[in-house]
Amino acid sequence: MTDAVEARGWRGLIGSIRLGQIVITVVLIVVGTVRAIGDGTPWPGVVAVAAVFAGWYFGGLRLVDRARDPALATWWLLGLALIWIGAVAVSPEFVWLAFPLWLLAGFVLRLRWAVPFSILVFVVVVAAPLIHTGTTTYANVIGPLIGGVFALGISRGYLELVRDGEERRRLIASLVATQAQMAELQDELARTQRDSGAGVERTRLSRDIHDTVAQSLSSIGLIAGGARARGEDADGDGDGDVTDRALDQIQALAREGLGDTRRIVDALTPAELEGSALGDALRRMLSRLADETGMRTDLHVDETVPALPVAVEVALLRTAQSALANVREHAGAERVVVSLVDAGSTVRLDVVDDGAGFDLERWDSASTRRPAGGYGLRAMRARLRELGGGLDIESTPGAGTALSASLPLGGTGGA
Repeated sequence: MTDAVEARGWRGLIGSIRLGQIVITVVLIVVGTVRAIGDGTPWPGVVAVAAVFAGWYFGGLRLVDRARDPALATWWLLGLALIWIGAVAVSPEFVWLAFPLWLLAGFVLRLRWAVPFSILVFVVVVAAPLIHTGTTTYANVIGPLIGGVFALGISRGYLELVRDGEERRRLIASLVATQAQMAELQDELARTQRDSGAGVERTRLSRDIHDTVAQSLSSIGLIAGGARARGEDADGDGDGDVTDRALDQIQALAREGLGDTRRIVDALTPAELEGSALGDALRRMLSRLADETGMRTDLHVDETVPALPVAVEVALLRTAQSALANVREHAGAERVVVSLVDAGSTVRLDVVDDGAGFDLERWDSASTRRPAGGYGLRAMRARLRELGGGLDIESTPGAGTALSASLPLGGTGGA
């Protein structure tokens, strides 16, 4: 924002300089014309050369600004100089118009050409009174000399301002592009880390299942097949001891496999849910938030909320954690209310605070451009959608925020 304001400031300064140049030229044309007529020079010739100079100057200035062609600008300036020499031949009063020529020399020509051009203009200014009247004064020499140096210095300074402004605009554009690239790289890194973590977890789970449950099931199959074969070798009479021993082994392996399965499931369950229901975990989180921030917290849990699948409990717990983290870091709230609601075929988690809120429409618009901020809300919504649920958000700047996460109780995707 500051860079954009500064860039506009440079453009405004440059525009003011250009406007001042035009005003000076208009004033000098009028002054030269009036003084020439006042000295007795026939007015038709004076008005004609003044009009030609003004037309060439302003028409060419507009054309050069549009074309931005250095060669065209150079030829235009040379033509203007010839017209000015003709005007000086009509009346020495038009030497006043040397000042715009010195300004334009600094704008249009390179410095190594601007200096000789300015010297030639100065020579014409000094020679004009001598040619017309045969005399001159120190003022006719020193005044134009100071004016020429001043005009050339102003024009070169103007060019430096223009170049500096263009460089600043390029830097600002480069910074904006770099920020966008950094945001994309951060999102890509986050996706890569999530994918990598998911891949590692899948590998660990597959290895654990293969080494425990799958081995137990394979052993059960082998033992059952061996017991059947031994029973058939006994001509159908059966062998009670073999059967009992096989059943004991199968039972032991089944118990061992069940224990391994529970261990793997427990490893996937968040620590906050170990040994307690979701409501108890939410109560502990709110108590910790109140102790650490002094915020007033309330929890409402419908008594009719049924036992929830592990995937649903985990998703709602993670949503509550992320929402409360946002309240802590961004909302500046004094109170937060969390509700776990039985909505029939769905369960709903509501988190409402009285904090600063935010512009929801701007956030929705920015989310489509993959911003660097607001990842927590997008992650909540993505997690819930994977399980067939959704996330509704209501917020107004200065009026707090309300989040409502809902999940179906049956047939959740990924459960």
